[in-house]
Amino acid sequence: MELTAEPCSPVRVEHAEGPFWYGDRFGWVDIMAGRLWLAGFDGKTLTDPRSLEVDRPIGAAVPRARSGWIIAAGTCFMELDEDGRATALTGDLADTSTIRMNDGKCDPAGRFWAGTMAFDETPGAGSLFVFDGSVRTVLEGVTISNGLGWSPDHRTMYYIDSRAGGVDAFDYDVETGAATGRRRLFAVEGATPDGMSVDDEGHLWVAFWGGHAVRRYDPSGRLVATVHLPVTNVSSCCFGGADRSTLFITTSQQGLSPEQREAEPDAGRIFRVDPGVSGPTAAPFAAGR
Repeated sequence: MELTAEPCSPVRVEHAEGPFWYGDRFGWVDIMAGRLWLAGFDGKTLTDPRSLEVDRPIGAAVPRARSGWIIAAGTCFMELDEDGRATALTGDLADTSTIRMNDGKCDPAGRFWAGTMAFDETPGAGSLFVFDGSVRTVLEGVTISNGLGWSPDHRTMYYIDSRAGGVDAFDYDVETGAATGRRRLFAVEGATPDGMSVDDEGHLWVAFWGGHAVRRYDPSGRLVATVHLPVTNVSSCCFGGADRSTLFITTSQQGLSPEQREAEPDAGRIFRVDPGVSGPTAAPFAAGR
């Protein structure tokens, strides 16, 4: 199946990432600008966009059920309220001069998983953490910690280290948050796997940096659909909208030459496509699990 996404955002940012839908709002981050963006959606276009800014890069944000967000920012976890006040919940987990937080999201039980990477993408300099009121290091030796997702039955966790060239799977215990039995689900070629989402049928939607596309894979790793975009750097995706059947896709201008930026006027915008399947909205953060 071949699909084409359309831009739906009046806002063009440098490096859109970390999309999520919660309640009736769509959210995403502009990483190096340290901004969390929020908008409504009228079925075709994002509406009334606004942003909150913190004093460090934001790799990912997840909603809190009662209000506000938990963010992976700089090299720590923080809470961010609706007025834009940010408060650190942990100390720095790495050297902030060389390392920053990258992609992350909550598991179905509300634990916030997020990873790090070096600003210069030094191999093996990053880690993957899980935060539920305290921090646990899950993986070390990661280069670019990126996409995360869980199967509909919550028994499998999917993970992308972008420089490792594929998507990995873990056996997952949602009660304890234990991820074990890491294995390669499938390898990819020709572009770099970035963020991802898992739909209600258990298929993976993987964004490809440098690949002009989001690709859909079945749980065995077989490619079954491609969403084409008119921009080079496609960073992540999530399901949302009133019936959870819109796939929102983040894109980036980062790394593009001046000529490429001019040729790709929609790079850095949010795109949408109706893929014919629904997916879960963001799981909110639940401290104390």
